[in-house]
Amino acid sequence: MWGTAAVFAGVAFVAAGVLGAAQPGTGVPEEVVQLTQFGPALAVGVLALCRPRWTGALLRGAGSGRAAGARLSGGAGLLGAAVLIVALTVLGYWAVGGEAGFTPPGSLRHPFALIAVAQLVGACGEEVGWRCFLQPLLRTRLGTVAASVTVGALWGAWHVPVFGRAPAYAAGFLVATVAMSVVLGVALEGTGGWRRLLLAGGYHTLVNLGLLLFLDEESGAVAPMVCFGLSGLVVATAVLALRAGGRTAGAVPGATTLHGT
Repeated sequence: MWGTAAVFAGVAFVAAGVLGAAQPGTGVPEEVVQLTQFGPALAVGVLALCRPRWTGALLRGAGSGRAAGARLSGGAGLLGAAVLIVALTVLGYWAVGGEAGFTPPGSLRHPFALIAVAQLVGACGEEVGWRCFLQPLLRTRLGTVAASVTVGALWGAWHVPVFGRAPAYAAGFLVATVAMSVVLGVALEGTGGWRRLLLAGGYHTLVNLGLLLFLDEESGAVAPMVCFGLSGLVVATAVLALRAGGRTAGAVPGATTLHGT
């Protein structure tokens, strides 16, 4: 399992670097979509060529575990968690004296509808690797939270340019990726196939679009990124508390979980 995870991570890192270097020559604006996002998908493709049935089984949900405790019902709770993270980030940045302005979609250099669709496609290019392949793979040996933290740490480290920023910026980003990975890991437990991909991609897209419209987090400014990391941590803590509460309720005869199964 660990050898396969290492191969996946290695290919994802290399593919992202190659795609990032090639992007300027393609004419595809980074505001619309970053080609590096398809690195994890290419890594899954390489492994699928080597072990097609096994890879297909993971993508369909094998190894994704069984839902335990409270779940974010119908996917709406998961997508709402993405919106909440962005909202808390904006409020936190405003509270520390930052200027969390709003960028009207019409003022962007490209049509917002095009950006939104391209962001969803790019997010799914990432999530087919992180949440649809690597998370189920690690779940064959690790618990939900441990697998989610591991995926989140790799996901954050995969964003190599982040580490060229200030240490506090990189730390805030890593906290955010680990926290969001925990939210996704818990919410998607027991879910596989296209539903898992679309929910993970939708969550990822909402966060990216929220940061694009409300915060220029890629400017290198430390405060908004630290607020982003702390907001993700708050939401992840709440999700884990709901999960623990759901498990407790399920263990009491006659009790029902918050959202059923």
